[in-house]
Amino acid sequence: MITKALWVRLEAADGRADDVASFLEQGQALVEQEPGTEAWFAVRLGPTTFGIFDVFEDDAGRDAHLNGEVAKALGTNADMFAQAPEINQLDVLAAKL
Repeated sequence: MITKALWVRLEAADGRADDVASFLEQGQALVEQEPGTEAWFAVRLGPTTFGIFDVFEDDAGRDAHLNGEVAKALGTNADMFAQAPEINQLDVLAAKL
């Protein structure tokens, strides 16, 4: 049962929107290796605004993701972003997958 989620809002630095889009597309391969990540979505909200939404069965899955390869890659590619990612930890009330 899905009980936990993350919503991460990302704002690309000037001229880096295509780089952020590519980064997110490539990030899927990293997330595929995470057994605790039940679903993962990378979205574009506007010309320079992106988001990641992912869901987990429990805190352990979410914590593993927050310490996983995508999170590390966000840190090492910080120059692509206008500001630090806005990370929101959510409780899922209902889900259909």
